[in-house]
Amino acid sequence: MQEIKENTNQTPLSEIVHQAVDAAKAQQIVSLPVSHLTSVTDHMIICTGSSNRHMQHLADTAKDAVQQHGAEVLGTEGMNSDEWIIVDCGDVVLHVMSAEAREFYHLEGLWDIKEMTD
Repeated sequence: MQEIKENTNQTPLSEIVHQAVDAAKAQQIVSLPVSHLTSVTDHMIICTGSSNRHMQHLADTAKDAVQQHGAEVLGTEGMNSDEWIIVDCGDVVLHVMSAEAREFYHLEGLWDIKEMTD
């Protein structure tokens, strides 16, 4: 596994989470800036895991990276789910999904207004 470096240059939290799940072999990683759509968070990162175990690993890796960089994980949901795990880091919310759940819920379309208007 690729080691995440210390946040000495104030790397944005979204980049820290993105790098962490990429290093843990997440599939189809998408980062959506959503601050113009909601006050709940600034970025949604969506990725796909290949199995329940892989999904848990992705969530744990992201949580560890966030904490290593001095940021706080506010909560997680669905750690035992086969479909969807959410890691809330405040300014960034990570959605780790199975391929089936990702196709069914299509979060990219829900949060990407440009895609909806095209």
